[in-house]
Amino acid sequence: MMRIAILSACLVLPGFALPEAVFEAQVIDDKITVGYGLAVADVDGDGKVDILLADSDRTVAYRGPDWKMRELTGKLTPKDHVCICAKDLDGDKKAEIAVGAEWNPGDTKNSGAVFSLNGSADCFATREATGLHREPTVHRMHWVAEKGGKNFLAVLPLHGPGNVKGEGEGINFLGYRPEEDWKTFLIHKGFHLAHNFDPVKWDDSGNESILVACKEGVHLLYPGGKEKWTARQMTKEGAGEVRLGKLPNGKRFITSIEPMHGNEVVINPEAKNGLWSQKRVVIDDGLNQGHALVTGDFLGLGYDQVVAGWRQKSGEGKKVGIRFYVPVNEDGSEWKLHAVIDDNTMACEDMKAADLDGDGDLDLVAAGRATRNVVIYWNKSTGVSK
Repeated sequence: MMRIAILSACLVLPGFALPEAVFEAQVIDDKITVGYGLAVADVDGDGKVDILLADSDRTVAYRGPDWKMRELTGKLTPKDHVCICAKDLDGDKKAEIAVGAEWNPGDTKNSGAVFSLNGSADCFATREATGLHREPTVHRMHWVAEKGGKNFLAVLPLHGPGNVKGEGEGINFLGYRPEEDWKTFLIHKGFHLAHNFDPVKWDDSGNESILVACKEGVHLLYPGGKEKWTARQMTKEGAGEVRLGKLPNGKRFITSIEPMHGNEVVINPEAKNGLWSQKRVVIDDGLNQGHALVTGDFLGLGYDQVVAGWRQKSGEGKKVGIRFYVPVNEDGSEWKLHAVIDDNTMACEDMKAADLDGDGDLDLVAAGRATRNVVIYWNKSTGVSK
């Protein structure tokens, strides 16, 4: 393993010295092609987290804890695979897996494909795939929880049907119900250049809401009844990545990368009235094609930190990498770079946080486009509750 640590001098919230953030990098694959999308879930029900990857011409799983690669599918469509999600839906402790493919952002009429991977007695064996309803430019997917223990598959295209240069008909953001033979329903129609989304627990209803990053800013979609969703604009500027987090004062914040494939990591602290971007704080403007964003309490502080990755070399040193940021006051109006987790070995296409070794803290896994690698970053930070 390569040990990456260092960082800024100790940052201080009132009365607290922040622990050093230390991560150890372990390369588990150095021969991927693009590494479009990652997921983390228990594939075989053994109680250990596994890592899944939608690569351009295959779907693979890295079985924890030895991280040996197994191929779940070959190439499902002539064009590339682009996204993946995995979650146990039926309580058997084995994740159900969906994959998006036929990726061609320039073809807003005939591209796009969605598949459910069929179950197998050997969970890591090659699987058959069932084709589902498709929309052009399928790009991101997540399982979204509903009260009663149900989940639906949410699938977000990049463009609306027939769009030209991000203009025209709005995106059909669809939900798929596995228990109803994958029947689809419309979550929202109207966004343009919607790049990513984050299912979030917004209230105590038992239903997850959805934060969407798109050309029109970040929007919150929340359910008001079966298959009836309401959209609320949360930020003004166009965005490509979005995550929800908690501040030291207990309030929420929305973090985003702006614009799509942009250079800015942005914090939008919770606002009582109006857009959250009225308190917008740019905490880094030095990314080049920012493409991955994670929030979580990696340091055991009781509030969240932000991790951002980018995929194209930038700045004077022309590097790619992953950076780690912390708030330095209670209300999130000021943040600092606290760690460089990866310095030029990860051209980050996607990134996920999970406790990969069961030691009680959050680790990271990232997939690199130009660097063609999948890397686990083990959290070895001091002061983290184990």
